[in-house]
Amino acid sequence: MAVPKRKMSRSNTRARRSQWKTTATTLTTCPQCKSQTMPHTACPTCGAYKGRTFAEAVRTEFAN
Repeated sequence: MAVPKRKMSRSNTRARRSQWKTTATTLTTCPQCKSQTMPHTACPTCGAYKGRTFAEAVRTEFAN
């Protein structure tokens, strides 16, 4: 197993870790209810996907 001979400096470590970025989730608008949804998934507000209704709305059950 390879083991480093020298300690990696803080600047080199931080420069390497600076590439570990997260990206924001892409959102699309639902054609039926116009709310923001993730692409290729059923809408959590109205339950529609590709013009068909697949599931009951998930968000309305927990809104109290």
